[in-house]
Amino acid sequence: MTTDRIESFGNSTIQHGKHSDRVYLMSLARNDLPELLPYLEELADERGYSKIFAKVPDDREELFRRRGYQPEATVPDFYRGEVDVHFMGKFLSPERRRETRPQRVTEVLELSREKSAAPEELSLPPGYGYRALGPEDCEAMAAVYRVVFATYPFPIHDPAYLRTTMASHIRYHGIFAAGELVAIASAELDLAGRNAEMTDFATLPEQRGRGLANYLLARLERAAAQEGIVTAFTIARAYSFGMNITFAKSGYRFGGTLTRNTQISGELESMNVWYKSLVE
Repeated sequence: MTTDRIESFGNSTIQHGKHSDRVYLMSLARNDLPELLPYLEELADERGYSKIFAKVPDDREELFRRRGYQPEATVPDFYRGEVDVHFMGKFLSPERRRETRPQRVTEVLELSREKSAAPEELSLPPGYGYRALGPEDCEAMAAVYRVVFATYPFPIHDPAYLRTTMASHIRYHGIFAAGELVAIASAELDLAGRNAEMTDFATLPEQRGRGLANYLLARLERAAAQEGIVTAFTIARAYSFGMNITFAKSGYRFGGTLTRNTQISGELESMNVWYKSLVE
């Protein structure tokens, strides 16, 4: 499977590739500005990418605006519970800017907001078990991800990638039925910034509709808070009723939509940003 590559520019982290046809500034080090901005544009131009996507602290937003970026979503109190972040996009082709399924995006958000008024009681079906996942689970994890996602922005189909990331900054949790792994989710921690992305949710098709994602999300939040995380967020597929409803029911607020941002299972999809404070 082909995935986009991750590189560094100074102390900033960049992902790019034809998979999602974009440059993604995943982490910005302030001392890399302003030289980083023309580099991102040159990289996109050289490789023929159609979008640059950046996570930008509030005090650097205007600098990116002047280079043609527009805010697509905002998460308040993202860094250390104090500084907002803006998810900003610079579109390099008219086609990439155009939402192909606007009615679906609207319907998903409307239903998610309706469902947010009726949070579910969190419990597992009889006979199901939950635990944090470790290196010994990586083969089974990769097998679940292969079933759920034909393609994905990160190499989660590779057990070696899963072992490497769980040894550093990603916490994976899973649910088991009859001893078999049936659902997974992860929290990607930024311990310095005290924020975490709730991501990589995967439930085997025959196990859906049992509230497993909701249960995993609640457990991930609790574990992240114990590690000092104060703000949780997610980037959910904008055409998916299930995951958007899961986050809305769990108390997350809508932060904005990233237009045609990520390639999943062969299609460039728009993504919704949701966020939640993990402190009272």
